[in-house]
Amino acid sequence: MSFELHIRNMVCPRCVKTVRTVLEREGASVVDVQLGKAVLARQPDTARLEVIANALQQEGLPLVDDKKQQLAEAVKNIIVTAIHHSPLNEMKENFSTLLASRLQKDYHYLSTLFSELEQITIEQYIIRQKIERVKELLVYDELNLSEIAWQLGYSSVAHLSGQFKKVTGLTPSQFKQLKEHKRRPLDTI
Repeated sequence: MSFELHIRNMVCPRCVKTVRTVLEREGASVVDVQLGKAVLARQPDTARLEVIANALQQEGLPLVDDKKQQLAEAVKNIIVTAIHHSPLNEMKENFSTLLASRLQKDYHYLSTLFSELEQITIEQYIIRQKIERVKELLVYDELNLSEIAWQLGYSSVAHLSGQFKKVTGLTPSQFKQLKEHKRRPLDTI
């Protein structure tokens, strides 16, 4: 019978690779690893699970036991994947519909739970993730602001610029001119 581990702070393919490496090093039979969780072929004994938990903790990827916290982490993982690892301009549904359908939960329940546990609304979390993505795209300098706005689903460059300034205190142009680009790790947002 398979066994799921729920893991906090997984935000990128490198995290998936790290988790897989740690689990295999610790002798676990890994079936699958995705953002936020790993599936093992069988449940490790208590001692082995503690060793795995400590090894993951050392990598900054702690296990999550609480069911509500697991749900909040799942919300984060869906948002991070959609914003940072998928073409947003191809997203056909809004985030509330996406979250409700993927997690098979009422969006109002997810929203209330997320706000309670994370001290931020889902909408604010989405905005912060989008702004980090904008920063990344500005640093790469491959797209102009109009293309970035379109790719991230903003209704206009003005909307993107206003939101960017509200979150960072800088306009996108001012941010681009900085010598040191202050980007935040996704797991701290």
